[in-house]
Amino acid sequence: MSVVIDEVEEIQETHSGLSHIWITRCPVPTATGISLKRGTLRKKFEHQGIDIEVLQDANKGLSIHHFDHKLPALFREGGNVPALAALSEGAPSRLIGLTWIDEWQVLIVRPDSNISHPEHLKGVRVALPEYAEKRAGSIFRAMSLQGIRGALQLANLSFRDVKFVEVPERAESVNKEIRRDASSYWSGLDALLTGDVDAVYVKGASAVEAATKRGLKVGIDLDQFEDFTSRVNNGTPRPITVHKDLLKDHFEIVVDFLEELFDTADWASENLDEVLNILQDETIAGAESVATAYRNDFHKSLHPSLSHDRLELLKQQKDFLWLHGFLERDIDLDAWIDDGPLQEVLKRRKNKAI
Repeated sequence: MSVVIDEVEEIQETHSGLSHIWITRCPVPTATGISLKRGTLRKKFEHQGIDIEVLQDANKGLSIHHFDHKLPALFREGGNVPALAALSEGAPSRLIGLTWIDEWQVLIVRPDSNISHPEHLKGVRVALPEYAEKRAGSIFRAMSLQGIRGALQLANLSFRDVKFVEVPERAESVNKEIRRDASSYWSGLDALLTGDVDAVYVKGASAVEAATKRGLKVGIDLDQFEDFTSRVNNGTPRPITVHKDLLKDHFEIVVDFLEELFDTADWASENLDEVLNILQDETIAGAESVATAYRNDFHKSLHPSLSHDRLELLKQQKDFLWLHGFLERDIDLDAWIDDGPLQEVLKRRKNKAI
């Protein structure tokens, strides 16, 4: 069923409750996406007469709500840059969980480059995507800047030790034989080919394919370092958010949704091969790229949490975005959090185990 909403303030309901809920996620490993692909999310709610509407499958006019979170009955599992930017502009969202999935955060270099350790970055030219039309929507600039910061941190270097070279926000490949796809987001890769930069931060399965197509190589793999703070970025940690009205008026629905994510995470932890197959579609990448990007037992860490450690890492990201101008105003993260649904899910799981 396809639902078109003309006024975002409207929540369609039946006499017994909601008629539908909206789901949106990023093209990365998420329990939300896996649950959708397996069909278990729809089954979770069908006995309540609630349809699942996927924002990515809806008309284009609704896609903005992946970023502004103004669509009632919306659940979102996606990058923290848009979520925090929207919150800084007054988005009516609440944080109900965080995940952390290492996803091939690397610095790509040319095949003849000698850059292989963080200390080698001193004096090099690194790509920095231009600002988007809306400063707060400059996701790829924010990711690249934070990724470079993380690499420099590992060698006790700072932004003063590199030269930033602005590249287009999105790529138009210099190689016409390379088809335009999700990998085109990483515009700095083409700047590597033309010799304008020496290193480019990228992440995820689509970036694996982008680098492979262009004959480039990994210079520095951030996932291989023990320091978690060097990998704080758009998806690390990744927030699970919900519209505040849905949380207020339909608390049990929110709990049911979060419970399904836990059940999916349980399943994923025991079914790596099937998870990798699902991620080929979710990430718009081939099997080899998915296997390269998602490693180190990532499939065992899809369970949401609001642990002190994850919240501190999110605060680090928020402070970085605020300091570098990606937020309209500073944010009170404590006021954003609602751990009620998570506590209820943990209680349900505890009772089931008894």
